[in-house]
Amino acid sequence: MARALRLLAIIALVLLAAGTASARDPGDSAAKVIGAYYPGGSAGRYPIAQIPADKLTHLFYAFARIEDGQCVVGAEAAAHFAALAELKRAHPQLRTLISIGGWEAGGFSDAALTAASRRRFVASCVALFFERHRGGFDGVDIDWEFPVSGGPPQIAARAQDRRNMTALAKEFRRQLDAIGKARGQALLLTAALPAGRMQSAGPYDPARSFDLKALAATLDFINLMTYDMGTGFSRVATFNAPLREVPADPLAPSLRRWNNVEGAIAYYRDHGVPADRLVLGVPFYGRGFRVSGDAEAGLYQPYSAPFEAGDWRRIKTTLLPDPQWQQHWHPIAQTPWLFNARDRVFVSYEDPRSIGLRARLARERGLRGVFMWELTGDDEQHSLLQAMVQPFE
Repeated sequence: MARALRLLAIIALVLLAAGTASARDPGDSAAKVIGAYYPGGSAGRYPIAQIPADKLTHLFYAFARIEDGQCVVGAEAAAHFAALAELKRAHPQLRTLISIGGWEAGGFSDAALTAASRRRFVASCVALFFERHRGGFDGVDIDWEFPVSGGPPQIAARAQDRRNMTALAKEFRRQLDAIGKARGQALLLTAALPAGRMQSAGPYDPARSFDLKALAATLDFINLMTYDMGTGFSRVATFNAPLREVPADPLAPSLRRWNNVEGAIAYYRDHGVPADRLVLGVPFYGRGFRVSGDAEAGLYQPYSAPFEAGDWRRIKTTLLPDPQWQQHWHPIAQTPWLFNARDRVFVSYEDPRSIGLRARLARERGLRGVFMWELTGDDEQHSLLQAMVQPFE
């Protein structure tokens, strides 16, 4: 009798473990990710119904914010979430996630500070997105920019943020698994994490903000933001997302090594993140600089101010047809740039050729897939999205 009871107990434990695994594992853990961030503020000019969902596997709605330690959204969100649910019904393969945070989003450090504050914050997100707006989302994407340091100077940050970010991810995992198990639904948890680069306080090391190995073990995958490597924090006009390290780049070698797409992948791999937990980011927008001279067609030159380059849609229709903008291609960075000699303006951007090269690199390195910031920056023909998808077809 005792032996039979022990056998029943073992079977129960196995079934419990299987149930927990099914809640956490969507059943396609090795499946590719073709992801797109969609800013809710763009719905007026780019309706949710027009999203090319047949080409995507994951859609990230940006952003929910944090107020008084709880998840909040704008008044327009209810209509957007209903439209997302309708989009999902028409495209059952599409997984939708609510992205919480973004640049200049405060509140994370306080919300993640204690076990009680984490439980309260996560419970508010679960109630908002998986109860009140049930049917719109399949998971949560954490976009904390950034724990400890590197974010906008006006955003509160603490030394213990690094530890608390991991604890926050685990609390999301716990509550999402619980509701997913109760519903027989696998809910996803992801995060958007940065590459090493110049940030608000100078050279930035992601490992100071994030316990990357621990997060990789908790998250379904990481959206690696392999862009914004050349911004207003940079010391010279430079590329937004160079594919490889360029020896002529005047960055210090210790930072230059990671300040490119290949280097960022290597950095995360060296810090314990498996390749199949990484999704490579590509930008659908450009970065510009008003440079002080015309040497090297503006590349790596001092600048007086940033230049608002806009997204690919604008660059393609406004800048590329204008003969004042000279077109260039860098053989190492594997990226195009424009230079306006008359106005002394340098613009780094990506086109279908360079986007395709980055997507192919993601496939060849065994990464989970590729995503972009952000969908509405593409042209009417979805040229960049097509280039992004092609290597994974």
